[in-house]
Amino acid sequence: MTDTNAGPWLGGTVAEGITCVLAPNPSPWTLEGTNTWVIGSPHGSCVVIDPGPADPEHLQRVAAAIPGEIRAIILTHAHIDHSEGAPDLSELLSAPVISQREIDGLDLGDATLRMHPTPGHSSDSVCITVFNASGQYLLSGDTLLGRGTTLVAHPDGRLDEYFESLRYLRDHCLEVQIDLLLPGHGPISATPVALIEFYEQHRKDRLDQVRAAVASGFNTVQQVTEIVYKDVDPTVLPAAELTVAAQLEYLRSH
Repeated sequence: MTDTNAGPWLGGTVAEGITCVLAPNPSPWTLEGTNTWVIGSPHGSCVVIDPGPADPEHLQRVAAAIPGEIRAIILTHAHIDHSEGAPDLSELLSAPVISQREIDGLDLGDATLRMHPTPGHSSDSVCITVFNASGQYLLSGDTLLGRGTTLVAHPDGRLDEYFESLRYLRDHCLEVQIDLLLPGHGPISATPVALIEFYEQHRKDRLDQVRAAVASGFNTVQQVTEIVYKDVDPTVLPAAELTVAAQLEYLRSH
């Protein structure tokens, strides 16, 4: 069992039938790397969620972590750090890549998956609830991360949709009593509702900062980014600019 409070996130088995194989692609954008999730048990079928980069050693580790018959490969969204390895893993495992938009649920025998469209980070983002004998778990892709905050990738990502997705996920976590949130990057969270509420408040606070910058006469994406995100790592400034563009679009329409 992974101890999420002890040092950096390393992946591993987090619950019965749920294992994270951490991809070797750490960066300021991906934190410790992409979390590739293996769901299922030897007594039922299994799926791989977000294969990550097309790194042969990583994909071999993913294949070795699958405890039963492989059913499918699923993506939470199509960004390259989650999807690049899907074709190679599909060939390695002789398993199809299933479009998350084509299915609402999937019965694996010992586990059931339920898909939730959650646009905002990207238009195709989904979250996935896993129900098994040990509890209820929410795989959040990049909609919610284990550390820091996520990118709203304008123009594909929209802030109004992101707010709606956060409210939906909060209600869902309360309704089904989600035990753990399993993000696309960073450590898992045992307090998913609090994490979602933090994300929503953070976005509102950033909007206030953007609104103030615009009121002071700063109207371009670059100008607003330099004011609102002046303390961020320079390597992630392009992501900040995309989010600012989404915030400015939101303010124009609300």
